[in-house]
Amino acid sequence: MQEEDEENMEQDPNHNHWPELPSPPAASSGYGTCTKRCDSGPGKALLGLTGNSTSKFLMNVITLEDYRTTYWPKLDSAIDQLLTQSPGDYIPISYEQIYSCVYKCVCQQHSEQMYSDLIHKITSHLESVSQELQASSPADYIEKFNLSLAQYMGALHSIVPLFIYMNKFYIETKLNRDLKDDLIQLFTEHVAEKHIYSLMPLLLEAQSTPFQITPSTMASIVKGLYTLRPEWVQLAPTLFSKFIPNILPPAVESELQDYAAQDQKLQHDLAQNGFTRGDQSRKRAGDELTYNGSSSCSGSQGYR
Repeated sequence: MQEEDEENMEQDPNHNHWPELPSPPAASSGYGTCTKRCDSGPGKALLGLTGNSTSKFLMNVITLEDYRTTYWPKLDSAIDQLLTQSPGDYIPISYEQIYSCVYKCVCQQHSEQMYSDLIHKITSHLESVSQELQASSPADYIEKFNLSLAQYMGALHSIVPLFIYMNKFYIETKLNRDLKDDLIQLFTEHVAEKHIYSLMPLLLEAQSTPFQITPSTMASIVKGLYTLRPEWVQLAPTLFSKFIPNILPPAVESELQDYAAQDQKLQHDLAQNGFTRGDQSRKRAGDELTYNGSSSCSGSQGYR
């Protein structure tokens, strides 16, 4: 019988009278001809998945509720610590963990909510800072403003890099802005603008009273104000020009006498506080010891 079929097939090249083949088995619902599911033991082995990685593979979704209850609280706590740290403090937070949280939230389309939460968080902090400054006495006002400004700018050095993915894929791309610029603007609006007209008279008074505040404090505040809003130079051009180069127009001959008078006043103020230009007797601590020590060493070596 088989020989007969083969002979008929050779004589029927157009396949008109070939025997019918048995039908394939019915496909199991949902998995085609595969008899094992991908999440079964052999299926997981084929995909290289373990039991734990399978659940992550199938359920790697961060819902808005997950973001609010799990991810944002971690970010909120870290931001709190960064905003309130003092210079040189050690902050016990995992930068890798925070960076990872931000990355996952960006990938799961929570950038807009995260940006909104970040701005609200920092705005609330700055409003508290402003209220504390408002309650400060004039004697402490300059120092507290300087501390608040330095503390905030220091915090930005950590906050901005932690949110780099949100900045790159949301703020720069969709808002056409930059996170650092936005956060600096927050300090300008909620702190500096509210206190600039109280701060400037105190700075001018301190400028005319030598040693009322340290030069480093004055320089820090003036440079900080210039960074926040360069047009504030117009409030005190002479003061700003002492710390910011090339912000005043070139001097003209008619103003030379005024500059000479200012120099004489500075020399007089220094003399009143015990500093004279010709006095060479005021040596720094340790100078005399160093000088004598080096002389002794030279003398003990002699000549060979």
